[in-house]
Amino acid sequence: MDTSLKSKYDSIIFDLDGTLWDSSANVVLAWQAAKNQVDYIKEDFTQPMIHSITGMTYKAIFETLLPYLDETQREEFKALAGKYELEILYEKGGELYAGLEEALQYLSQKYKLFIVSNCQSGYIEVFFKISGFEHYFQGHQCYGTKSQPKSENILDIIKDHNLQTPVYIGDTMGDYTAATKAGVPFIFADYGFGVVNEDQVATISKLTDLVTLL
Repeated sequence: MDTSLKSKYDSIIFDLDGTLWDSSANVVLAWQAAKNQVDYIKEDFTQPMIHSITGMTYKAIFETLLPYLDETQREEFKALAGKYELEILYEKGGELYAGLEEALQYLSQKYKLFIVSNCQSGYIEVFFKISGFEHYFQGHQCYGTKSQPKSENILDIIKDHNLQTPVYIGDTMGDYTAATKAGVPFIFADYGFGVVNEDQVATISKLTDLVTLL
């Protein structure tokens, strides 16, 4: 693997879903539980459906999946889904990708580590609780904090922590676009949910590839 990126960056900003873990099975359970509380959702939720919207903002997710709802219904269901999601994930968690702790142990000795995700408020904290890996990260930001685009959340992290040469690692075109808009180079995690065929600086097939790459 190309090792020319070693010592090129001072920090790494990670996406969460599809990059560090996969919580989609339990998100399905949560959204189905929310569906059972209302009478206006037509379809059942599935893992492929969850994978298809991963990386979107929480607001855009329900606009995409449930376009037939009026604004009041959509906001009500979004709140219910968010509530059940945090409750069920807090209890059941998600699937941590293989090699995650090994990669974080190595990377945290060389780089400042962060998470920027389009998730709701409280979701990253659930990941930290389930994984026990909060101590590896120096900060995080999500869509739910300020309801702003991922590119702006990346820029906030850069500004707040005085990062000079960050790199972003994610698994979707949305991640690539956000990083590019923020002026940050992108590493594609091809084991996740999306496809990126742009000018990423590298592609990884497993998290431990980062030990060799960076």
